[in-house]
Amino acid sequence: MGLRDRLGLRHELPPRRRFVLTVFSFLLPLGLWALVSYVPWIWHPLMRVTDPGGVDYYVPGMAVDRDVFAQEAANAIKKGLKPPLGFRVNPVYLPPPHKVAIAFVTAFTTAPRLPSEPWLMESFGRSIRTIFWGFVISSLVGVPLGILCGTYRFFARLQEPFIEFFRYLPAPAFGALCVAILGIDDAPKVAIIVIGTFFQQVLIIANTVRKVDPALIEAAETLGARGWRLLTGVVIPAAIADIYTDMRILLGWAWTYLIVAEVVGTMSGITYFINQQARYRNFDNVYAAIAMIGFIGFFSDLFLAWLGTVLFPWKRRNRARSKKATATTTPSTKPWPAEVEPVVTEADDIVHEKPEIRANVAG
Repeated sequence: MGLRDRLGLRHELPPRRRFVLTVFSFLLPLGLWALVSYVPWIWHPLMRVTDPGGVDYYVPGMAVDRDVFAQEAANAIKKGLKPPLGFRVNPVYLPPPHKVAIAFVTAFTTAPRLPSEPWLMESFGRSIRTIFWGFVISSLVGVPLGILCGTYRFFARLQEPFIEFFRYLPAPAFGALCVAILGIDDAPKVAIIVIGTFFQQVLIIANTVRKVDPALIEAAETLGARGWRLLTGVVIPAAIADIYTDMRILLGWAWTYLIVAEVVGTMSGITYFINQQARYRNFDNVYAAIAMIGFIGFFSDLFLAWLGTVLFPWKRRNRARSKKATATTTPSTKPWPAEVEPVVTEADDIVHEKPEIRANVAG
């Protein structure tokens, strides 16, 4: 890679550089958090009282605003009293990184304050079930409908105008209706996840299906494929890898509705844990729980990305072939002018790499 393309404008970055940049993408915000937490002169707007001195309403451990602390110290000196002593701290809602790291362990091993309250593992389990069923129900209807809308203009004109309208309606606005219809337990929470993802899912998948190479469909029709065989034997196999990628993105979308969904009806799941810990002012547990949601989503997406390379190996080979061609082809070595250079489409790659498409079309 040339010196003029160190930012990766035209070529893929080397693996080592990609890894370093990935690590820094996490270290930079963590470093900023550490600076704000451990360096007093950056922020630290409060004073932690260690000795109340002559201020009668101060107690050790009390946190007060720095300006108020300085004013009380000045007043105590004017009255000939001992000034209060303390050190600069951040507000309780911004714990330092090491306390949050400790909370990752203690939150799982510390029993809830009341016997009726769930453990953290139980809260996470309930949240994951809510996400799972909401996304499954949405996908069972949204994926087939999106494929039909993306393939046939009849279904697109019949469904998409209303879906375009409905997707702008905020899912939390239906909370009261969901409770009235489905009760106060988990059913309305699942419904909020469905409402929040279904309409976006149909439009995104329909748009993905429309990107299938028209030449592939024309070739299949020339060979006699029609109707259901054309849909299941050509369109779906050609778009399935990109639909899978869309589903990964939409699963992350479903997680963003979780906190809103879990306050509908009776509060439950990880939202209940976060709100209870905030009420007890255990903000280190709050940050730990929020980070755990991020870690679960992040590593599950990495797993799904790896699974995609197993389920759709031709996509990996196509990327490798494209990188090799980009690295080896230069203007001086092309065997033909650019205006007559043959174009190899994704449809050609799919037909060559997936013999079942050829069999479906030919059959």
